[in-house]
Amino acid sequence: MAGWDEGYVSDVGYTMGYYGEMNPLRMRMALIGAGWEAPRVVNACELGYGQGLSINLHAAASPVAWWGTDFAPAQASFARGLGSASGADVHLFDDSFAEFTNRPDMPEFDFIALHGIWSWVSEKNRSLIVDFIRRKLKVGGVAYVSYNVQPGWSTFAPMRDLMALHGALLGAPGQGSLRRASSALEFAERLLAVDPMYARANPVVQKRIGDLRTKPAEYIAHEYLNRDWHPMLLSAIADCLEPAKLQFACSARPLDHVDGLHLTEGQQQMLDELPAGGARETLRDFMVNQQFRADYWIKGGRRLSARERAMQLGAMRIVLTDRPSTVLEGKVRGTLGEGALKAEVYGPVLDALADHLPHTYAAVVEHAVQRGVTASAAEQAVWVLMGCARVWPVAEEGAIEQARVHAAQLNAHVLARREADAGLPYLASPVLGGGYAVNEFAQWLLLAMRESGKGSQSEDLARKVSAQMESRGRRPVKNGQELSGSAQGLEALTQLTQEFVLHELPILQKLGIAA
Repeated sequence: MAGWDEGYVSDVGYTMGYYGEMNPLRMRMALIGAGWEAPRVVNACELGYGQGLSINLHAAASPVAWWGTDFAPAQASFARGLGSASGADVHLFDDSFAEFTNRPDMPEFDFIALHGIWSWVSEKNRSLIVDFIRRKLKVGGVAYVSYNVQPGWSTFAPMRDLMALHGALLGAPGQGSLRRASSALEFAERLLAVDPMYARANPVVQKRIGDLRTKPAEYIAHEYLNRDWHPMLLSAIADCLEPAKLQFACSARPLDHVDGLHLTEGQQQMLDELPAGGARETLRDFMVNQQFRADYWIKGGRRLSARERAMQLGAMRIVLTDRPSTVLEGKVRGTLGEGALKAEVYGPVLDALADHLPHTYAAVVEHAVQRGVTASAAEQAVWVLMGCARVWPVAEEGAIEQARVHAAQLNAHVLARREADAGLPYLASPVLGGGYAVNEFAQWLLLAMRESGKGSQSEDLARKVSAQMESRGRRPVKNGQELSGSAQGLEALTQLTQEFVLHELPILQKLGIAA
């Protein structure tokens, strides 16, 4: 008889991930870019929020009211603690989907999000989700759904199923999910060591198993040991979502909007023979061997005219969150390989954003055009920079002001957790309307500056951070090397602190994260 967890791994918490695709600002940017009218989000919902990091960061960093459920009580308890700390308008439950989707006290939603849920729940629960979206998503509203898709899983799916079978039937009685995950991975490695014909016919399996060794055990348990696991073709998912009156709108990932990174000229020509929508995206998945998708689906969506799209996209504000010189040193990776960011194209775009203040999309493109970049190249550069997490959509001023207090309260709670050795890798930005990655060293510096005052010398701050981290058995890292408390280590740590104060702190301040 199935228990309350319905075959889902429940003895191990999910990873502490933040998924920015569920940020309504990013949704709005993607939809307008794809030529759809985007809803103004007042009420939003996340089904299966895991540890609740995303839903709480989005609730604290914006005026949007969020509702959500996760059936694992330990995860719901943790998430509620974050919500209480922020004081944001967030309503968190530990209901099953059957219970939650029939609650009488919920509003209709402008945005409903499911990250990592669709492929890992039963057909019964998928039907409940579709019915919930049909009843509770407003006309013109958007659903974010992420899922595994067949082309990229076709060769490895049998191995995944074998690992799940090992975990269910061959693991020692009483083993927890982490141990069962480790045993299943060891079993897969033993199988490959005896050179089965399956591995010879599918050489990518060896690499995939090797890659799993770099993943957290929690990830392996949730990805590989659940009873339900259903990668599908996107066209089949479209059929499943059709009763909810949803149609495919666009990918939630900015780099997917840049075909040149992923498709050859011949592939693009073949895709252009099909109209935009599920069939085209299904064919594209075969071309790029897609394994995982994150998409926006719209209910009763209205297409924008070319002029409407230009006006609405042009009015959206964006901000740069890294130094232009650092960005130009980076590379962009697509299905076809890795490429450099050409300074003659990206330089003018970055120059327009170099003050790390919000600027309209139209103003950035115009700035680049005046410096000899074509408008199409400048626009593509913006999408690439968003895909590389260097440029972000920005909230309206009124929304920023409404969110400042709740974001500050959540950030204070997260920093306090850092002192208690229970840190989280993200803080809330009211400017971005969601979470922003801030590493451990930077968080310790923010704590030291709060205690010592803004005028503290870099060497004093470095000593404080070094002492705090050393007492916890941790050390800052520079260029892959741990920095010790020795004189040489302190000198390098002081240099890191100076760089933070000079370059990173002003950005955090402009994002509304640091005082």
